[in-house]
Amino acid sequence: MYLSRRTLLRSTAVGLLAIPAAACSSGGGAGNASASPTLVRDRPVLTHGVAAGDVRRDGALIWARADRPATLVVETAATESFTNPVRHVGGLLTPDTDGTGRLRLTGLPSGERVFYRVTLEGDDGAVSDSATGVFRTAPDAPADIRLQWSGDTAGQGFGINPDVGGMTVFATMAARDPHLFVHSGDVVYADGPLDETVTLPDGRIWRNTVTEAKSAVAQTLDQYRGQYAYNLSDENYRRFNASVAQIVQWDDHETVNNWYAGEILDLEQYTEKNVDVLAARAFRAFHEWNPLDPREAVDGRVYRAIPYGPLLDVFVLDMRTYKDANGTNTGAAGQVLGAEQTRWLIDSLAESTATWKIIAADLPLGLVVPDGDTAFEGVANGDGGQPSGRENEIARVLSAIKARGITGTVWLTADVHYTAAHHYAPERAAFTDFDEFWEFVSGPLNAGGFGPNDLDGTFGPEAVFVHAPPESNSSPLDGYQHFGEVHIDGNTREMRVDLLDAAGTVLFTQVLPPPQ
Repeated sequence: MYLSRRTLLRSTAVGLLAIPAAACSSGGGAGNASASPTLVRDRPVLTHGVAAGDVRRDGALIWARADRPATLVVETAATESFTNPVRHVGGLLTPDTDGTGRLRLTGLPSGERVFYRVTLEGDDGAVSDSATGVFRTAPDAPADIRLQWSGDTAGQGFGINPDVGGMTVFATMAARDPHLFVHSGDVVYADGPLDETVTLPDGRIWRNTVTEAKSAVAQTLDQYRGQYAYNLSDENYRRFNASVAQIVQWDDHETVNNWYAGEILDLEQYTEKNVDVLAARAFRAFHEWNPLDPREAVDGRVYRAIPYGPLLDVFVLDMRTYKDANGTNTGAAGQVLGAEQTRWLIDSLAESTATWKIIAADLPLGLVVPDGDTAFEGVANGDGGQPSGRENEIARVLSAIKARGITGTVWLTADVHYTAAHHYAPERAAFTDFDEFWEFVSGPLNAGGFGPNDLDGTFGPEAVFVHAPPESNSSPLDGYQHFGEVHIDGNTREMRVDLLDAAGTVLFTQVLPPPQ
């Protein structure tokens, strides 16, 4: 039993249908077996492009989705013409994972551009059309690196607008040919239904493509899956995914705004009030629809390290799963990483021999992010004094970095829907047991623009640069969409960080000399 192409087109926004149509079902198109039952086989279809993720020196994870049970096949080659390709055969993609699947490629040369071609093979021998992509394996020797990061995709009522060509910021990023992309969380807005039109304050109309899954908040597994299917229906996003290796982390909107473990919702649009139940469904959809494997994470979930040659290690944090309740965020206790992840981060940074150690955080450190009038969503609590609440864990990390002589740490984040460069220094701080460092903020990607947020003085941050809209929830038409780029020079080991807008205009640059 297979899905017909007609059925697929009706259902891609919410995942594979539970009841597939027979291959001989009626309907037009090349995939209709009844049109020529002896000559035409109904072939599998790659529904949402391809993606590579969590790259290594010898390969990467390749992701794809099938419209019916089919075997994932990946060919790799050194050239775009696919001369002498190497064939890699993965597992069967089935409705159990919404047709999604990954294949870990190994045995590839380090520091090289790898072209890959994905096809699906049905159990009857029918083969899908192919989809191609490219990624760069991690180098063995010092080499130039271009890493991009951003977050917050298609939120606050702003989805895929056909009038402006869809989510064009991804086309801008792809044109700059990055080696890596860190998606800093809020990969989808599962709690953000879309309307067909949004009337902006100045009377302009923003128009959205809308699917069934994006017409209500996500609560069921299929509704969570449909959030990712929606974003990947954008051609710009699919092309970007095929052009650069991803490093993906999650934050709150993959589940529900500002969530924490154990929370019981008081929101009328949710019939399922238990956030732990929702988070489990969201976690499954997140891993099904992204090129990452929970088995490769330290705890079987999200946080992990991605080595990318002698000049760069990327440490991906999970500041959501282990976060305590969004209360006053004060006192001797407080949790945003959890004890095990805190120890892992400190030890992993100490063991790293890379020149630069990027810490990919899904929440900024020194920005005050409130959750209502008396609670706090982020690390900071706004008092500017000695560390309290969640700040205690960050203080332990920063103190350990100083005590253990760890150099070259740079923090990258998103979350607050504007871009900024923050310099942290002990001479400005209430807490002084740390070495100065930089945190760079970027976003959003096709979502409402906000900010800027207040700074908390505990760790002495200074906003060296800020680009934020004058009004809250500015539309993507207003010029406050952002991404960042990290450039590492393979010869000098110098790092340059650029903050850019959606048109690719560099708004700010900070050059960091290599650590001694």
